[in-house]
Amino acid sequence: MAWQPPYQSEGRIYAAYLAKERPDAKIAVLYQNDDFGKDVLKGLQDGLGDRASMIVATASYEVSEPTIDSQIITLKASGADVLISVTTPKSAVQAIRKTAAMNWKPLYIQGYASASVGSVLKPAGLDISQGILSAYYAKDGSDPQWDSDEGMQRFTAFLAKYAPDYSRSDISTVYGYGVAQAMVQVLRQSGDDLTRANVMKQAANLTNFVPDIVLPGITLDTSPSDHYPIEQLQMMRFRVDKWEMFGPVISGRVSK
Repeated sequence: MAWQPPYQSEGRIYAAYLAKERPDAKIAVLYQNDDFGKDVLKGLQDGLGDRASMIVATASYEVSEPTIDSQIITLKASGADVLISVTTPKSAVQAIRKTAAMNWKPLYIQGYASASVGSVLKPAGLDISQGILSAYYAKDGSDPQWDSDEGMQRFTAFLAKYAPDYSRSDISTVYGYGVAQAMVQVLRQSGDDLTRANVMKQAANLTNFVPDIVLPGITLDTSPSDHYPIEQLQMMRFRVDKWEMFGPVISGRVSK
């Protein structure tokens, strides 16, 4: 069982946001030609449903391609006013730079897999990254707004005691702590019956579990027919040098 939201959920969440906020949008999608890219695109299409015609252009790229310039040129020519970039870091940086170089100013949505300030937005250029949107489920350990948050205070205290060499601003550290808390909850629910069968049963029976590092309003829920603990995200906008969360938590549930 994975822990973070499935990529189809991410696509559904962008669909829900755009259907409400930009119902007349013309959407272009740049996506990596693998399960990652295809899953986000499918989620977007499924989430839009009978409004999937809002997607006016798509362009895929291979990981081995040295540049995605031609794809951006093609997508701009479609007349789209929204660009969703479902990319890994190298291509994400290139897409942001090429879009700016062409003076194309769509509503830009960057998939959360490459929404890192340090590895994507700074290399692309903070000046041309202003206003980019994405969505996420966890608190940013580098953001001082969480300094007084009880969950993040526990997280910080844990690092100070057990992992002083790890940075709370490292997204992998935040992720690892959240996964570990979920595993501890599963073991607690398992009691003295630590057989594989019971551990898996409990993992598929999480209800309203809230790790310290998830955003307010997001809970972990699983069932025997739903093995995706997190299927909610909150939209965020890049301003100055950090992401600012906005709007409600949006569900992108892909299974019942």
